[in-house]
This record gives sequence, C-alpha cells and structure tokens, in this order.
Amino acid sequence: MQAGYFVNAFQRNSFFSYPINMKKTHLTETQFSNLELSNIIIKGLKEAGFINCSPIQDRALPLLLRGKDVAGQAQTGTGKTATFLLATFQQLLNDESKKIKYPRAIIIAPTRELAIQIHKDAVQLSPHLNLKFALVYGGTDYKKQQTKLKSNVDVIIGTPGRIIDFYKQNVFSMDNIQVMVLDEADRMFDLGFIKDIRFLLRRMPPPEKRLNLLFSATMSYKVMELAYEHMNNPVTVKIEMEEKTSKAIRQIAYCPANDQKTPLLLGLLRILEPERSIVFVNTKRSAEHLNRALRKRGYRTSLLSGDVPQEKRQRLLNDFQESRTTLMIATDVAARGLHIPDVSHVFNYDLPQDVEDYVHRIGRTARFGASGEAISFICEEYAYYLPDIEDFIKEKIPVESITDDLLTAGEGKKAEAESAKSDEASVNVEASLAEEQVPEMQEESQLPLTEDLHENMTEMAEQAEPVDNAMPGRPESSLVDIDAIDAAPVQSDGPSELSSQNSSETMLSESESESESGEIKPASTPGNRESQETT
Repeated sequence: MQAGYFVNAFQRNSFFSYPINMKKTHLTETQFSNLELSNIIIKGLKEAGFINCSPIQDRALPLLLRGKDVAGQAQTGTGKTATFLLATFQQLLNDESKKIKYPRAIIIAPTRELAIQIHKDAVQLSPHLNLKFALVYGGTDYKKQQTKLKSNVDVIIGTPGRIIDFYKQNVFSMDNIQVMVLDEADRMFDLGFIKDIRFLLRRMPPPEKRLNLLFSATMSYKVMELAYEHMNNPVTVKIEMEEKTSKAIRQIAYCPANDQKTPLLLGLLRILEPERSIVFVNTKRSAEHLNRALRKRGYRTSLLSGDVPQEKRQRLLNDFQESRTTLMIATDVAARGLHIPDVSHVFNYDLPQDVEDYVHRIGRTARFGASGEAISFICEEYAYYLPDIEDFIKEKIPVESITDDLLTAGEGKKAEAESAKSDEASVNVEASLAEEQVPEMQEESQLPLTEDLHENMTEMAEQAEPVDNAMPGRPESSLVDIDAIDAAPVQSDGPSELSSQNSSETMLSESESESESGEIKPASTPGNRESQETT
C-alpha cells in the first residue's frame, strides 16, 4: 500500500483513520480483507483508512464472525468499538429472513457521550450498508427519539435509562434482537446501571438465539459473572500488556502547594504550548475556578461537568474536536468513552480518587499508537492517592522539581491578555473622544447664526417707536438710557489729568500705609469707589 493512501484517507476522515505517525507495533499483520467480512463492509473500511487489524480486532473478529460470543478486554483506544460494530453489521447482513422484524440489534453504553460516539462510528463505518440507526439518551430530544424508534430501525444505540423508558411505553419490542452489545461493562457497575442491564437482557431472546458481545477496559469478577449469566458460553479475549498504561505516554508529576497549582499549570501551558489538552479535576467547583483563571489569561477553554445540559455538552465536545477551543477542563464524566483525536497532553490538576480513573484519564492521549504526555499534580489535598495509583500501574511516576521560572512563566500570557484589553480600551477611548467633538463642532457652526440674530434684533429696536419710561413719582434723571450707555466712551476710575505713573505711586503709598498700621484695608476697586460716590 502506498503511503499517500494513508494521508488521503486520514484527511478525508480524520476521526476514523489511523494517525499517520502510528507505530507499526500497534497493528497486526492481519488485514480486514482476510477476514470473513462482506465486500461491501471491506469497501467502507478502505474508504475510512482501515487496512490492518489491531490486536483486539485480530483475535475477536474471527470468533464473532463464526457466531461465537466474546467477552473482550483491551486498553482504551485500541479499536474495541470497531470490533463490535463490524461483527454487528456482518450478523445483520447474514439475516436471510423473508420478513425482517425490527429492531434487530441493540448497543448499550453507560454514558451519553459514549453512545453518541458509537453512533458516529457506526454511521461512518457503514456508508454502503442500508442500515438505520436510532440514538437514544436522556436529557434531550425525547419526541424526536421516540419518532425515530417507531420508524423500523435496525440498530438501537443508547443508554440504559432512556432505552427502558421507551421500552416500557411499548415504543419498540426486543423480541427480535439478534445482536446484543454491552460496552464499558465495568462502568455500568460503577454508575449503578447493573439492575437496568439485567432488566433489558431478560426481555431479549435467550442468549443462544442471539450474538452477545461484552467489552470492557477492565474485567472484574462482577463483569465476568454478568457475562456468563447472560451470554452463551463466551470466549474471553484479553489484550492486556504487562503495563497498565501505554509506553507511548510520558508520565511525570509535580508536588505543588495548593496555591501553586494554578500558576504551575499556567507555566506548563505557556512552555509546552499543547495543541489540544485536557485538564482533569475532581469537583465542579474546582473546574469553574480553574476555567475563570484560564479565560482571564486568554485561553480558549471548554468546561465539561456532569450537570452541563446535553445540547451544550455536545456543542462543547464538537468545539473541542474541531479546535475551536484547545483546552478542555473536565471531571471524570469525560474520562472514558470519548474518542478525541490529537490530544497531546493530559493534566491531572487533581489526582483521581479511583486508581482506574487515572488509567482512563491519561488514556485520552497517545491513542491509536500516537505519543502523549500525562502530567499530574501531587498537591496537599490528594497526595495520599499516589501510592495506590503507582501500585495499580506497577510503576513509579517520576517527580520533577518546580522552579521559580516555571511558576512565573504563565504571567506572560496574562500580560498579553491585559495588553490586548488595554489596546481595546484605548480604541474605545479614542472613539468616545471623537464622538464628544461632534457636538462642539456643531455649536461652533451655529455661532454666526447667533450674531446675525443679535444684529437683526438691534435694527428692530432702532426702528421701533420710543416708549415713555417715566414713572409717577420718579425723577426723570434716574431713568437709565441704554442707548446713552452703549454710546458713552469708557472712562477711567481716576481724574483724567492723572497719568498712569501717578496711579502707580498712589497704589504703592496705600500699600505702605496698610503695612505700617497693620490693618488690612479693602482694595480700592472701581466698584468700591462707585459705591462710595453713591453714598
């Protein structure tokens, strides 16, 4: 196969193609074309970029294609989803019933995110198959999902609660189920769904009359008990390496004080400049605090927690997958089942309280054989979880020192954000000043009109007939003649024969006399002299 084919396939469908930098050891020599898959399925696989099988596909698919039940265990990101989807497609294509009854297959996932992801995978892997899928989960689109289920769908993909809800309302029947898939079975136990799962399994045809697939990242005793109770002598397929975590993930840790965690994260983001990263926290409160701090520094973030409405949750995931946001802050609700490509760094801002959650968290990076980094903060509050994590993964996590440069590196991003805000504020100030100048210009343009109006009023006053201003009992000399005042020349305060020099000498002598007597006399002003003369 030519290298260019991989590049073109990856560009056409980056979600379902193997990354170009995939390690050769991640895939087997077995090709899908060598398996008992229909040509129409092989055609879709080639278009999606699938040529060689992963280890779980290599071992599980031959058994499933011959009708054997399988309980599979493999590390996350190794192709479990494609395994049970291909087996389901082939089983439905083999159905030679004269009258097809719906629905024919059901795929149960523990979370809405995982159900949505499986549905997306199913659509992209079956472009040439005439199969109808119904995606059902809680929180949104109840009527729309109900209408879809009534339209004779082949495969139902959803969460246990919503599936049971529609089933109890007789929206669909499970009497004709030919394939049952239970994904992330161990997570079903963790989330308390096991009673719901048993309710559904008991209302399907007997295990020997259907193909049963169970997949899980970990295979506990409870999971195996469930498998043997509701499956037909399943074959256990384990793809488990000696290491719990992938060697492609570089794990390191820092030991910050609680008040150093945010500056440390900012410094690492500034230095590493990850293209796409996930920051895991343990509580919603911590997530909201961290989200505000990062946004103030100019980072494009998405906050994903358990109480985010479903429509908003899906929009946040799409924004992150399409790089409209490059940094996701998430609780453990997003730790499993999400297939987000090109996550280069995972930060454990809080160490997880469950050791398996650590494996699932860091499994968001280094998917499909790519490399990645997992950086954990061993803070004062969660440090006591570290020994259990290291015992579970059977290795020590190297601890690196925290330098002053690392703690202050993040302030550069803050300065840039503040500078951008300052520039924006300057632009706004200039705009407001320009707006203030407009009324002033308008006032200046109206001044000539005011002067013309004054001249017109003066002409009208001169042309008007004289008015007798005299009042009974008032001397005629006391009347004020406005025209005389306007025409009278301006006279000086003192006698006309005094020169300006004599006035200066007079003022000086008055000042000296005031200083000698120590009394401050009121200054001699034209107004004062006028009042004295009037008196």
